[in-house]
Amino acid sequence: MKRGGGKGAGKAGTLVIIGGHEDHDGERVILKEVAGLVADGRLVLATVASHEPEGYLERYQTSFGGLGIGEVTELYVEDRLEAADPGKLEALRDAKAVFFSGGDQLRITSQIGGTPIFERIREIYREGGVIAGTSAGASMMSETMMVKGASGASFRNGDVRMAPGLGLLPNVIIDQHFAERGRIGRLIGAVSMNPRELGIGIDEDTAIVVQGDRFRVIGSGAVYLVDASGVTHSNVAETGPSATLSIFGLRLHVLSAGDSFDLLTHQPCSGNPPSPERA
Repeated sequence: MKRGGGKGAGKAGTLVIIGGHEDHDGERVILKEVAGLVADGRLVLATVASHEPEGYLERYQTSFGGLGIGEVTELYVEDRLEAADPGKLEALRDAKAVFFSGGDQLRITSQIGGTPIFERIREIYREGGVIAGTSAGASMMSETMMVKGASGASFRNGDVRMAPGLGLLPNVIIDQHFAERGRIGRLIGAVSMNPRELGIGIDEDTAIVVQGDRFRVIGSGAVYLVDASGVTHSNVAETGPSATLSIFGLRLHVLSAGDSFDLLTHQPCSGNPPSPERA
């Protein structure tokens, strides 16, 4: 059965949502994907998530070197007042892609949400451009954003903090550094509080490439999909903040490179051919 509301208004471009620590030195699979989408256009590295952005630009200029991107420049906003500066907005003129680096996702949303800079980013996306984000830059893509929560433990009902994201990908909650930091419990907890949202957990050096209402997986790790649409019981609203979560009927998918997923029907599709029959 199709689910309503999956289609974002005016979607025409591509989102590349990365779980963090993408490879910069080896095959650079994810960075090559971004470069292929940008071709010889200009990519703006948005370092807004960081309190200390020094060194990010040089690193990405080196990592994207030889991959065919025309130019890599930087956009940094010290505070929200700067987001209204015409000079900052000028940095996005003629950009074909915006790449959000890691740091603090709440810093991204609080500094540029609702500003002319964000409207220009949405315009780039609507016009067919690329919006990419790694780590914090991944979490802020959704409408409901994971801000913080305990890792590596069963979820307790007061453990997670949510906030509005930038809403580029509706009806999902995104978590990153997923398997490496043991974040399955907190993603389940977030989805239990927002069961209409699909939980997406993305491992390091792994990304989803979203075009239209589908995405495909690239990189060396896995992507976990937590679907609460069929949940029959949850104690999230019935117990205190220190209580351990109880939830029945969750659906879990684990996807790897080449697999794809339909965001409207919540159906995965394998990208790997069936193995030959064993004797």
